Amino acid sequence: MRLHLGRALLATVVVGLTIGACAPTETVSEETADTIYHGGDIVTVDDTRPSAEAVAVKYGRILAVGTAEEVMKTRGDATRVVDLEGAALLPGFIDAHGHLKNVGFQALAADLLPPPDSDVDSIAVLQEKLRAWGEGELSQKFGWIVGFGYDDSQLAEQRHPTRDDLDAVSSERPVFIIHQSGHLYVANSKLLELAGVTAETEDPPGGVIRRRSGSQEPDGVLEETALMPILKVFPSVGDAGQHRMVEEGIALYTRFGFTTATEGRAFPADLDLFAKMAEAGELAIDVVAFPDYWLSREALEGNPWLSRDYQAHYRIGGVKGNLDGSPQGKTAWLSKPYHVPPEGQDADYAGYPMLEEDQAMAMFDEAYAKGWQIINHANGDAAMDQMIRAARAATEKYGPADRRTVGIHSQTIREDQLDAYKELGIIPSFFGMHTFYWGDWHRESVLGPERAAFISPAKAALDRGIVYTQHHDAPVALPNSIAILATQVNRTTRSGSVLGPDQRVSAMDAIRSITVNAAYQYFEDKHKGSIEPGKLADLVILDANPLAVAPEELWDLEVVETIKEGETVYRKDG
Repeated sequence: MRLHLGRALLATVVVGLTIGACAPTETVSEETADTIYHGGDIVTVDDTRPSAEAVAVKYGRILAVGTAEEVMKTRGDATRVVDLEGAALLPGFIDAHGHLKNVGFQALAADLLPPPDSDVDSIAVLQEKLRAWGEGELSQKFGWIVGFGYDDSQLAEQRHPTRDDLDAVSSERPVFIIHQSGHLYVANSKLLELAGVTAETEDPPGGVIRRRSGSQEPDGVLEETALMPILKVFPSVGDAGQHRMVEEGIALYTRFGFTTATEGRAFPADLDLFAKMAEAGELAIDVVAFPDYWLSREALEGNPWLSRDYQAHYRIGGVKGNLDGSPQGKTAWLSKPYHVPPEGQDADYAGYPMLEEDQAMAMFDEAYAKGWQIINHANGDAAMDQMIRAARAATEKYGPADRRTVGIHSQTIREDQLDAYKELGIIPSFFGMHTFYWGDWHRESVLGPERAAFISPAKAALDRGIVYTQHHDAPVALPNSIAILATQVNRTTRSGSVLGPDQRVSAMDAIRSITVNAAYQYFEDKHKGSIEPGKLADLVILDANPLAVAPEELWDLEVVETIKEGETVYRKDG
C-alpha cells in the first residue's frame, strides 16, 4: 500500500428561526431582529435576489432580506443596526479544501514562504530564518528547529536545500523543513541519524529518498512516504500544543473571512482532538473533517460525529483518499512525462501513484457501499484516470446516487476527464491559486506551455454545467480567500503573464466557488452559502464589492469582519 503521509505532520446546534417558506422579498414583521445590516453592497449569491439593501439576523439565522424599508420593519428597541458605510456584505466563505490543524503548525513553525507571502528567496535567507527561530522559546522547548513553506522554484539557487545546508544551521540539533507543497521534506544529518535513514535504507513504496550524486548516501531531501522514519521520531507537542495549533488555524481562517473550515486529511488523533474541542465549546467556526481512509476508516464505525449535521460546530463529513503527489514538487502522477524531469530522473519520468489499482477500487467500493462521501487528492491526470475508473466501477455496482464525490485539486485534468466528472457526478475542487504561485514554473518546467495553460480549467467546467469549487489547500498557501477570487478571475502568474486566458471566470462565478458551490459540495447548501431567509447568518464584510472593482483590483480587497451565526469572530483592528 502506498500512502501519502506528509500531511500527518503537519455546534452546540443553534436553534434558528425557520422561515424558509417565505419568498425572498418577504419579511416577518412580528419578529424583532437582533441585528440589521444596511448601507453597503449586499451580494446575496441568491439567484432569485442577487442583491439587497438590508439584511436582518435573529438567533444566528437570516430573518429577512430585501429593501431597507422592508427589513427595517423587523427593528426593535434592542436591535443593533450596523451601517456598512459602503462596504460589502457577502455569505461567509466556505473552505472547499484545506488542512486546519496544519495551518496552525505553519503559524508556529519558522516561516519559509517565498514572496509575496514572506521573503525567503534564497538558501541563505532560509538559513537565517531557521537560526532565528531556533533561538526562540518554542524551539528550545521543542528541541528541534522546524520550518515550513520553502519553494525550490522560488529560491535563487533553483534547487532544494540539502542536509549540508541545514547542517550549517545546526549540526547538534535536528533540523527539519517542509516544502510548500507539503509533499517534500529536508532533514539535516543529525535528524537522518536519529531516524535511521542511511545509504542502506531503501526507497519506500510511494516515496523517494534522494541521494548524493554518485552514491547511495541520502542528500537530505525526502519525497512523499519517505517521511515515515522522521514521523516515528518526531517529538510530541502534547494536548496543549495540539489545541494551540487548531486555535491558531481558526484565527487565520477567520482573518480571511472563512466561517467553515476543513480538516482535509484527518487522522484518528485529530478526530479525538476536534471532538474534545467541540464538546468544550472551543470551536468558533464550523469544522468538517475528512479522515484518511486507510488510517482512520475503522474509527468511523458507529462514530457519532459522522453526520451531515454539526454538533457544537464539528462533524465528520466522510473519508479522504490520496492518489498521487504534487505537480510543483514533480511527484504528481501524469499520463505524459514532466516537461523537465526532476534531478536524477529520466526523460520519461511521469511521477507515481500512491495506491495500487486494486486498493483504489476497494476504497471506492467501501465508501459507496456505506454511503460515505469520499474526497480524493488527485493532481495528475493519471491519478484522475484511476479515480474515474474506481468511481465508475462502484457506480455500476451500487447504482447512481447523490454522492458528491470530490476530485481535490484536479490540477491537470483533461477535457475528456471533465466529461467523465459530469457523467459520474464528481465535483472538481480546483486549486486555481496555482496559476499565480506556480504558473510560470508549470509553463517552463513542470508541464510545458500547452498543458500549463489548462490547469484548474474552471471555465471549461462551467461550460459543461459542472458545479466546481476552489480552495487554498492551506498550509500549502495561506487560507487567502481574496487570492482565490483574484486568481480565478485574472489567472496572472508571478511574472505578470496570463496563463490560459480562456479559462478565466467572472467575479460572480469566483464568489460562488467559495460560497454556495462549496456549501453544495458538503451537502450544506440548504443552510449555508447564500444570504437567504432561514439560512445561517454566516457572513463576511469586505472593504469593497468584488463585483464592482476592476479584475486586477481584486487582489487589494480586505476582510473587515467575519461573522459566524450572527456573532463576530474576527474584526480587522479589533
